[in-house]
Amino acid sequence: MEKEENILGKEKIGKLIRKFSIPSIISLLVNSLYNIVDQIFIGWGVGYLGNGATNVVFPLTVISLAFALMFGDGGAAYLSLKLGEKKKKDAEKGVANSILLTVLSSLIICTICLIFLPKLLNIFGCTDALRQYALSYGYIIAIGLPFVMIGTTLNSIIRADGSPRYAMTSMVTGAVLNMILDPIFIFVFKAGVQGAAIATVISQIVTFVINVIYIKKFKSIKLSRNSFKPEISILKKVSMLGISSFITQMSFVLVIAFENNFLAKYGAESEFGSEIPITVLGIVMKISQILNSIIVGIAVGAQPILGYNYGAKKFDRVKQTLKLVLCLSVSISTFAFILFQTIPDKLISIFGSGDEKYMEFACMSFRIYLMLCICNGIQIPAGIFFQAIGKSIKSAGISLSRQVLFLIPAIVILGSLFGLIGILYSGPVADGLAFVVSTMLLLLEVKKLTQQKVNKDIKEKEIEINNQIKERIVITLAREYGSGGRYIGKLIAEKLGIKLYDKNFITKLSEETGLSEDYIEENEQSRKNLANLNNGYYYGLSNADELFIKESELIKEIANKESCVIVGRCANFILQENKDVLKVFIYSDMDSKIKRANKYYGLDEKKAEKEIKRIDKLRANHCKHYVGKEWKNVENYDICINSDLYGVEETAELICNMIKRKYLETTTISK
Repeated sequence: MEKEENILGKEKIGKLIRKFSIPSIISLLVNSLYNIVDQIFIGWGVGYLGNGATNVVFPLTVISLAFALMFGDGGAAYLSLKLGEKKKKDAEKGVANSILLTVLSSLIICTICLIFLPKLLNIFGCTDALRQYALSYGYIIAIGLPFVMIGTTLNSIIRADGSPRYAMTSMVTGAVLNMILDPIFIFVFKAGVQGAAIATVISQIVTFVINVIYIKKFKSIKLSRNSFKPEISILKKVSMLGISSFITQMSFVLVIAFENNFLAKYGAESEFGSEIPITVLGIVMKISQILNSIIVGIAVGAQPILGYNYGAKKFDRVKQTLKLVLCLSVSISTFAFILFQTIPDKLISIFGSGDEKYMEFACMSFRIYLMLCICNGIQIPAGIFFQAIGKSIKSAGISLSRQVLFLIPAIVILGSLFGLIGILYSGPVADGLAFVVSTMLLLLEVKKLTQQKVNKDIKEKEIEINNQIKERIVITLAREYGSGGRYIGKLIAEKLGIKLYDKNFITKLSEETGLSEDYIEENEQSRKNLANLNNGYYYGLSNADELFIKESELIKEIANKESCVIVGRCANFILQENKDVLKVFIYSDMDSKIKRANKYYGLDEKKAEKEIKRIDKLRANHCKHYVGKEWKNVENYDICINSDLYGVEETAELICNMIKRKYLETTTISK
């Protein structure tokens, strides 16, 4: 048991977002800048063909990041959820298993890339003009993949452990080093694209070393050799929690592959050629990735806050965090939209110069492809939100929808219909459809969170009441038909946290006696006129008589065993010898009863009064026959109340207050 609650469960949401999200944003921006910095220096030192080459190699890095983030974000989510549930040992095993998965997968991916690089580049749309540059750059990048994967996984876990600044520092150190080494290798050593790759790998190794050092410095957990023992159930859970990140990255790879191949095909048929569209749209996507890195950073920074409070059932804090994340994300995406529409020429110029056709296509790409980038402010946080609260299927669905379900089909369909311009319009089509899906799922989940909060409050109220009261109590509730008494009984049971016996009494009686529920419902409280003649002739009991005896026995048994609310069935008379029984009668005026009968039972208003009188007479006769008492006589009840006076909800509240005031010092509710 922790001596003090984790700050994730008590600190102000805004302060926590600043603490976790700012370092996360910087870390992710730095991660994005690794490849972008290469492109900037390559663009000025080699030319746009060099940039095109990095674009066809980039999917290999993204595939590696897909696995690294799946295990890293999955391990981070698992850590936050288990800490919220106060299961520290499980949290330790989850983190250790995440690291194991990353080490194994990184070695496999590195080997595959080194052996099959030429074939992989063909898949990602490499043209003859780009091939030599891509091979020179790709082989060196492949060697560094294990370092970048393990470093990325550890980075996610370090943030969730409450050290976002450390995670940020390791990433920033690598990025700054990359920015220093890139111009040295490209311009001083004249190493071209190979020099850019060497600078990147050296920087990734430095980040890897810094993050590995942290393993012995974890705050919330302590890893041991036993923690690193593989457990299939934990491996699956971690992978599923991080599946959204994996799908997001892998779908990005599919998009690049489709886009590059279609751009090469339809670009060759256009005035722009193949290489300009591949190079430009690659740069556009990477610049949009900077926008996405900020949004992802905000959401990922909030992930431990969301996960901890969801695990701790603090649903108000979950909703507050989600609201703040969405507001910040939409603000960022709106600002980016303005930049993409107003200064696309200045953005593309950062990556080197080009001819008139190059600049023309660049401006078209920014303005069309990123037309609905504002929608990313909802779609991206939605996927990470579901990942944080452990709903990996919804998270994966949101991530999958934009890239695979919408964007790739849009590229194929619009490309075949409109050529190069159709591929550009596939971006806003996918963004708009993904926004609709994400918004619908978020609204449904927020509604569930609200209901869970209500249920939690009710349960806490029950516990509070049960802690105040000391012995058992039974409330019997007789009521006129249409007075709302049945619903009042339900509310009383909920507020006191005790069981309600109403129509479910039929099921209970069926279980006890072996009689069918249909038989009981047909004969319960239904003594037909011929029953008296039958009794006289056969000297036996009618069906209703037998049921009344069995019901009486069951009512007494229940009342002696547990606190409860019993609606109808002459329970107040059957339990009149019991001291711990509070007898309530609910009545109402005829107009109100007619309105309720019409609204809740579907009775025609003209026939309702007749039906109300018939049923009330049946109840009075039933009571008179079996217990010899007048059903409406106030002397037979402790509380008689007109439900019209305050309405059914307040009537139930009033009765509960009477019960607590009367029994607070002497009784309790025992379940």
